[in-house]
Amino acid sequence: MAADPHDFDVSMATGIGWSSRRLREGLVRRVLMAAALLSVATTIGIVVALAVPTVQFFTRVSPVEFLTGTEWTPLFASPHFGVLPLVTATAVTTFWALLVALPLGLGCAAYLSEYAGRRTRKIFKPLLEILAGVPTVVYGFFALTFLTPLLRDIWILPGKGPQIYNALSAGLVMGIMIIPTVASLSEDAMSAVPDDLRAGARALGSTARQVTTRVTIPAALSGIIAATMLAVSRAVGETMIVAVAAGGTANLSLDPTEPMQTMTAFIAAAALGDQPTGSIGYQTLFAVGSLLFVITLIMNIVSIRLVRRYREVYE
Repeated sequence: MAADPHDFDVSMATGIGWSSRRLREGLVRRVLMAAALLSVATTIGIVVALAVPTVQFFTRVSPVEFLTGTEWTPLFASPHFGVLPLVTATAVTTFWALLVALPLGLGCAAYLSEYAGRRTRKIFKPLLEILAGVPTVVYGFFALTFLTPLLRDIWILPGKGPQIYNALSAGLVMGIMIIPTVASLSEDAMSAVPDDLRAGARALGSTARQVTTRVTIPAALSGIIAATMLAVSRAVGETMIVAVAAGGTANLSLDPTEPMQTMTAFIAAAALGDQPTGSIGYQTLFAVGSLLFVITLIMNIVSIRLVRRYREVYE
């Protein structure tokens, strides 16, 4: 029996289509691999660029003095290289930022995920994310020219109140800046919780508040932790707000009403000066940058461990 030419044409077309599909998939795979390798190469490049001047710095300055010293005047005639004032200022501003961002961000996420209608969610979520698009230098001047005078006018606690440059206003405004990070990622995590869990809780007589606090938030805890750690990293690495509003004084203090200088603010301020390549002032920039890199890396490692520990897998 003779073969049907039509069947031969269909087989050839199918084979050509399958071969073309494999070529496209191979191309996509190579592009994605190149993107991944580029990211790894960029990270390695950053580490190398930081490591060489940092090692040179520590041949001239004791690591013990750098990590435990309480006086930071690396560019003065009689220099001191204790980085603790910069680390403390970074921690203080980050604390006040989280004090604003976590409750407001989680509250926004819970409302958008559990209470808001679809139309309301489509309107309010993009409006909330506009905050992430505001330039940070605008936030800095907002803290300096609006929030600081406001705090000085309404201050009722003992003491002199906030000075012109202070860590409190910088931290509060930085908290406003990272609200979208917490809210958006947490809302995505809460929305991913299966509706069957909510329905089961309601069937047992739980109120909307109980469903949110006892079912949805615990089920989305890994995503909320990831959003929080990302917000912490964003706050630790913020530059312009603290450079404009917190001041340029390396002050070892936990009082947020005083002027302080964070690690990023020091890098920004010192990098604008004339630091000759190879000088101790030039190497100091890389030493502080390396410490900031290590702190961020440690936070990311902790974040990954926490996310894996509290991750919920649903079928």
